[in-house]
Amino acid sequence: MATLYTHQDSNVRKTWLLMGGFFVAVIAIGYAASWYVGSPIILYAAVLLALGMNFFSYWFSDKLVLRMTGARPATKEEAPELYRIVENLSIASGLPMPKVYIVEDPSPNAFATGRNPENAVVAATTGLLKILDKNELEGVMAHEMAHVGNRDMLVMTTAVALAGAVAILADFLTRTFLFGGGRDKHPIFLVIGIAGIILAPIAAQMIRMAISRKREYLADASAALLTRYPEGLASALEKISNTHQPLRRVSHATSHLFIADPFADTQSNAIGKRINSWFATHPPVEERIRRLRETNNIT
Repeated sequence: MATLYTHQDSNVRKTWLLMGGFFVAVIAIGYAASWYVGSPIILYAAVLLALGMNFFSYWFSDKLVLRMTGARPATKEEAPELYRIVENLSIASGLPMPKVYIVEDPSPNAFATGRNPENAVVAATTGLLKILDKNELEGVMAHEMAHVGNRDMLVMTTAVALAGAVAILADFLTRTFLFGGGRDKHPIFLVIGIAGIILAPIAAQMIRMAISRKREYLADASAALLTRYPEGLASALEKISNTHQPLRRVSHATSHLFIADPFADTQSNAIGKRINSWFATHPPVEERIRRLRETNNIT
């Protein structure tokens, strides 16, 4: 039978595979540039960058996320219902009580961060607390607790950090190929090198988005299993998607961590929306709601 922890071990393995894959990709790009230019310094720099980004993404990504989103610790007196819900879900799921944070923002949204359940943080915006009732807020927090239990936060923050590392390296190597002297190599190697540099960050971004989309469905299902009331989360997603108010402090680096895509309504024309859908970090909210309500009918 499925539980909150069904995919935990799988996600841990995928995290290490992802880290290993990106590490190899960064080293490979660095080696290609080093070979072309004839300088081992570039390879050494690639190794240090890959190691540094792995270290940073594991130990400090949660602190970076909290700072970027403007989240602050919440007190029990300030948000008593939120605290009670998180405490109850923590007991029901068998997870350590995460730190509870609030983001001063009228846009309704929530996210979780932290490298493991012992260092987890769940955060909600003031806008979310204002528009949701108890069952809906419980569904949203259960979704975030599911991310904690399934170890999603580590794999998602790791993907972001390493994708960023590849993008930084690609930019540096592009300048090296275009403006550096280089040895007299066959032109085909130059073409392959430039193609790899251009495609690497795009591939990293697409992998990050695919991982995030899959995990949103999984967290929804886990939340429904934890609360035994899928309609609570479905109704919350409906209210959030109908608000059409963007977050004040959001970036593409953190957008995938939120329960709802902060950039979903930033384009008003059809072409803009189509392009946004290609790079969306979340599956369509209508599909998420449909799946939850089908689960509700089954139960």
